[in-house]
Amino acid sequence: MKKNNHIQKTLLSFMFFSLILFVWGVTAVNAKTLSNHTANYAFYYGSHPPVEELKAFDNVVVDPDSNFQPGKISTPDTEWLAYVSIGEVHASREYAKAIPEKWLVGKNAAWESKLIDQSAAGWPAFFVKNVITPLWKRGYRGFFLDTLDSYQLFSKTPEEREKQQAGIVALIKAIKKAYPKADLVFNRGFELLPQVSKLVSAVAFESLYRGWNQSTKQYVEVPEQDRQWLMGQVETIQKNYQLPVISIDYCAPEDSKCADEAISKIRQLNVIPYVTDGAISRVGRST
Repeated sequence: MKKNNHIQKTLLSFMFFSLILFVWGVTAVNAKTLSNHTANYAFYYGSHPPVEELKAFDNVVVDPDSNFQPGKISTPDTEWLAYVSIGEVHASREYAKAIPEKWLVGKNAAWESKLIDQSAAGWPAFFVKNVITPLWKRGYRGFFLDTLDSYQLFSKTPEEREKQQAGIVALIKAIKKAYPKADLVFNRGFELLPQVSKLVSAVAFESLYRGWNQSTKQYVEVPEQDRQWLMGQVETIQKNYQLPVISIDYCAPEDSKCADEAISKIRQLNVIPYVTDGAISRVGRST
């Protein structure tokens, strides 16, 4: 009888210890998930990023042409991500002249950039070699992938769009193959997520409540119909992929009321807010 009691006590102790480990594990996972989804983001495309101000953010996207060198500074609580354009290239980029002319398939007049054929066989390898690798050597460990949907400006049929999407997916996989630890943040690219969601750290988009019209150089209010469409995308991302979602909204620098209202509304939707100026050249506001 004493032996049976000893066995029972041993089993109870083991079960109790296992329960403690389980609860600790779940808590740790939930804490990590919470941390990822509540981390704030800043976007700054001006020259000479003000490190002392920007290091207050968890993640900061900067334009690498500002000659900022994250590998030469110590900001352990801030990750610096480089802005990179996937679907378009501006003549000012160092690698622009190296892109074969046959890969350029049109223009985006609003931004004075050229559109790139994502289905070109050598494009993923070119991008990794000429864009990602130099930035990695400078200390960037994350990349903000912009213009993921620019192919829609010249692809008019479902077959053409599917071909372009396949090219972008191949490029994203090439980046992660070369640099498995790189954090990739999408700007939109919603239609790509079914294929690459596990390779992505977060998804951003612009203008949930307040936008910037590049053609007219004006701040604008987002139409309700556009916002509802975006919220449909947000719900899909949060439900199917459990990824952090970021909205970059735009207000005039002197309009603090506009920024306050946008941040409050965006946060209520479980979306990470960032409000900045139209040129993204000032330190904006987040949570």
